[in-house]
Amino acid sequence: MKRIENFKSIIDKYEIIFFDAFGVIKTYQGLVPGIENTFAYLAAQKKEYYIVTNDASRSPVQLAESYHKQGLTAVTADRIVSSGMLTKEYLDLKVPDGIVAYLGTPESSHYIETSGLNTLPMSRINSSNIDKVSAMIFLDDEGFDWCDDLNKTVNLLRKKTIPVIVANTDHAYPLSVNDVSIAIGGIAAMIENIVGKKFIRFGKPDSQMFMFAYDLIREYRPISKKEIVMVGDTLQTDILGGNKFGLDTVLVLSGNTLPGDADTRITATGIMPTYICENAVVQSGEFGF
Repeated sequence: MKRIENFKSIIDKYEIIFFDAFGVIKTYQGLVPGIENTFAYLAAQKKEYYIVTNDASRSPVQLAESYHKQGLTAVTADRIVSSGMLTKEYLDLKVPDGIVAYLGTPESSHYIETSGLNTLPMSRINSSNIDKVSAMIFLDDEGFDWCDDLNKTVNLLRKKTIPVIVANTDHAYPLSVNDVSIAIGGIAAMIENIVGKKFIRFGKPDSQMFMFAYDLIREYRPISKKEIVMVGDTLQTDILGGNKFGLDTVLVLSGNTLPGDADTRITATGIMPTYICENAVVQSGEFGF
């Protein structure tokens, strides 16, 4: 584990960069200041990059548009690998018909709709349609009543044996420097414990997302894991997931892991990044061209 002040010196060693989104490229305040320089440098050096994110709230096109509105046009839909993409692939392969009940926003549900399936929010599941429910998905922490719909979810899963998918495994996310909010992965973990059933998870730290991105790249060029580095702000998802998949990893201190907490958290968890860096910003004076 090396502490590196210059993020450019890290990415110069690799052909492909995987970035987490929240805490690396953006925060609750907006884009990380100067992050556009990083993508300009990557483009100038002809290095590939992907945003590998535990975000099932919107499609890659919608996620890319959110970056464009903030002035970061370098992030396009084809550069985004999200846990929502894996969820949709699972539904296409494993759930041929019926109703998919979900917790989340209408935007998140529209993306995972597929032929032969009808998505319904948990609030609209009742005695007239419960027999047609063939899967249930935890998509987003917004868009539902936390009391009524969570209780309804518990009772649905007690009554029916169906696949339950957690499309975002994050337990919490930062609201400010001092406060966090419960994410849908945290809600899913609570309900999983209550109903005593094992849910299917897509998202870091599980390897499916890394394999999905890795396979996308290998479809058109040879690449080894030694040529890829994963940049993230959270030990238990980004860094652990990258380590498990065999990638070098960079823990940045611009999001979930604060500078004063990094050493303590690494010691407590035993999760070791390859590098630690203040942020993922390449300074404009470092371009050298």
